[in-house]
Formats: sequence, C-alpha cells, structure tokens
Amino acid sequence: MPDASPTSPPDDLLSLDRQLCFALYSASLAMTKLYKPLLAPLGLTYPQYLVMMVLWEHADLTVNDLGKRLQLDSGTLTPLLKRLEAAGLVKRQRDQEDERRVRITLTATGQTLKEQAQGIPLAVGCQLDMKSQELVSLRTTLSHLRDRLNPT
Repeated sequence: MPDASPTSPPDDLLSLDRQLCFALYSASLAMTKLYKPLLAPLGLTYPQYLVMMVLWEHADLTVNDLGKRLQLDSGTLTPLLKRLEAAGLVKRQRDQEDERRVRITLTATGQTLKEQAQGIPLAVGCQLDMKSQELVSLRTTLSHLRDRLNPT
C-alpha cells in the first residue's frame, strides 16, 4: 500500500511512480531487454529460454506440467513449443498411456544448448551489479509476492 499522509491529495495515490504494479511491470520489461542480447546467439526468446530451463531440469514433462511450472496456459505455451520443435530443440508426442496428454522432451540439440547457456545467469548477475545476498533477497521477496498473488 502506498504511503499516504492525511495531507496528501487523493490524486497522489494514483501517481504512476508510487505504484508497485508499475515498478514490477517496468522491471520485468527491463529484465527481458537485458536477456535479449544474451539469448540471441542461442536463437531463443526469453519465454523460450524459460521453457528450456525447465526442460533442462526435467527432460520429459507433459505440456500441462510444464505450464504449471511456468504458470502459463496451454494457449500461450503451445505456440512456444511449436517454435522450439521447429528449431529442433524439443520433441512433442502424445503420451502412450493417455493420448490426451502431450509429452515434451529435449532433443540432443536442445540438451547441447544447455552448455551454451551456462554463462547467462552469471552475465545477468554482472550486469545487475548486485551482491549475491541482494539477489537472493530480491528473488525471495518476489517469490513471496508471487505466491500471495497466486494462492493454490
């Protein structure tokens, strides 16, 4: 909640720079912009990079499980996965036990891309010029905020 003194005019509460939502939104845009030149050599967009990171952790997931992990619906995720499949990084196939489910697996090329991506987190950390403890604290705070906004 923004600070408001009894003498503040009511319109001051609507000042853009006082809004948490705008601080988060503009920081998110800036972070995506920071990643763009780092991901260009890999041929990935930021959302594709997020998908690949989950798949590097869990090489075989259903679209539903991947969507839950990334907090994306299938309408957003499916076009991303189609582009990654066209690039030869993932394979989509129907689950043999339940054909309603689609499984996503990494290809050898997709797995190899992980090696090229290893330096990205460090490069981002260097560009942010924040101490490790500051980054951990910020991530923890943002994770708590996300969890409060998305109770499950």
